[in-house]
Amino acid sequence: MLQQDLHEENSFYVFTGGPGVGKTTTLKALNRSGIRYVPEVARDIIRDQTAHNGDALPWKNKEKYRDLMLYNSIDSYRTAAGNKTEDILFFDRGIPDTIAYSRLENIPLSEAQNEEAARYRYNTKVFLFPAWEKIYHTDNERKQDFEEALKTYEIMGETYTAMHYHIVELPKTDVESRVKFILNHLNLKK
Repeated sequence: MLQQDLHEENSFYVFTGGPGVGKTTTLKALNRSGIRYVPEVARDIIRDQTAHNGDALPWKNKEKYRDLMLYNSIDSYRTAAGNKTEDILFFDRGIPDTIAYSRLENIPLSEAQNEEAARYRYNTKVFLFPAWEKIYHTDNERKQDFEEALKTYEIMGETYTAMHYHIVELPKTDVESRVKFILNHLNLKK
């Protein structure tokens, strides 16, 4: 196990929340400021499964989809930890999102999966993006209605809190203001 895995306070920060709430848009804006991020694994899984007629999709086999999310998220974490510098690194969703998805869909996690998910810790400060109907939309990979997006947001917050993360909820405002809000929370200048 990498030493990084044991540290509660590190430079890995998670952006989480329901779908369609501006996480990726905000990450791309931060990236233009020179801050790196790790993309969400779920969209890649959906694209790959769709392209190869796979069934590990949230509208087909939710358990296989969840398992791929868990192990791909762990791989993303390990890769980032192996390339670790002291620079801040944001994650578009974290490993605990998989636990939240399991709760949302009523899919049990094995004890081994729970242990794997809990092993890899991010900075205890997690940025939670609230459900925001004004900006919500569906697409080929995001098929949930707004009520599902709202429930996902709630379960994400509950899951991260139960795992002893400190939630910082983002304001419902424009991207530039969100970037400033995040940078202020991290005592960084743009």
